[in-house]
Amino acid sequence: MNKIIIFYASYGNGHLAAANSIESVINEKYPNIETKVIDCMKYINKPIEKVTTSAYKHMAKKGTWGKLYNASQKGLMAHVSQGANKIMSHRMLKLLNIEKPDLVISAHPFSSQMCAHLKKKEKVKFPLATIMTDFAPHDQWLVNHEFTEFFFVAHDKMKNYLISKGIDENKIYDLGIPINPRFTLLYNPDDVLKEFNLQDNKKTVLFFGGWNSGNAQIRTLEIFKSIATFSNDYQVVALSARNEQLQKGFEKIVADNNLQNVTIIDYTKKIAELMSVATLVVAKPGGLTTSESMAMNLPMILINPIAGQEEENAEFLESKGVGVWIRNDDNVEEKIYDLLKDDGKLVQMKKCTKILSHKFSTYEIVKVLLNN
Repeated sequence: MNKIIIFYASYGNGHLAAANSIESVINEKYPNIETKVIDCMKYINKPIEKVTTSAYKHMAKKGTWGKLYNASQKGLMAHVSQGANKIMSHRMLKLLNIEKPDLVISAHPFSSQMCAHLKKKEKVKFPLATIMTDFAPHDQWLVNHEFTEFFFVAHDKMKNYLISKGIDENKIYDLGIPINPRFTLLYNPDDVLKEFNLQDNKKTVLFFGGWNSGNAQIRTLEIFKSIATFSNDYQVVALSARNEQLQKGFEKIVADNNLQNVTIIDYTKKIAELMSVATLVVAKPGGLTTSESMAMNLPMILINPIAGQEEENAEFLESKGVGVWIRNDDNVEEKIYDLLKDDGKLVQMKKCTKILSHKFSTYEIVKVLLNN
């Protein structure tokens, strides 16, 4: 095998992160294989990609994405989506004819559909692998599944769902969502605490603010305040993710309450290091962030899920005992108090992460693909 193409699309960060994780392990383990990570939508039509990704972000923030997500599962919207991907596949064919990959890996349903359609029409010949990046299945990933050789899913229930849709069990691998190899490493806690000016006698909450606005941001700040003021036994590392408005909100709460136990970070690449010293993670339930948290055996407080796939992720993680979902109608103070008042619950949640996590998922996925 000489060349592998890894497709993704920029609807959320998880698809790109999964693609990059796969590429990094291939490059580490198989340095003689050429890899290319390509945004399938940007390659096919940049104006369409720009409009649709902007629309996705807008709908996600406004809470209207869920309706479109559910509608695209079946019915008219599903047919529209599939039809559009068939049309756009002709542009992708030009790329595939130039690159002539020996294997294509898809981390987004659009590229999975396009490649499967081209294989069905006998325009291309290569093994196709689809990597599903959430904890709940969606039928858009499965269109023309007869022409996909590998499906990688997060857990056994997803595998059973795919089997119920007529997919050969031997094609399906429940190895988890691919995560960056950095989350498989060991870090010196003393060095991490010193670098981020954290105390070793306090429990650490890693708080991901996420990109949000309006009511979601108000809710984020309410949850942040409840945790930061809960107890002096806790220290909070708050990541604003280059969201200037959110960072100002964090800073105002810190100043108004004279808090000495909060570290605010605009952006860092050292998430794995921070997770290595954390007790608890607060985040939106995206597939990648939650997989990384579980790989580091961290219980989670799940906030502000995007309607659709992230709500399904939150339901799954809560049902498995690794996360607590704070819903819009929940009393934040009560929910935080019930979780943090007793270490026993956090200890039990930590045990559940060890059962559910796939720490070496990326290595296992690559091994399956390149040892066949």
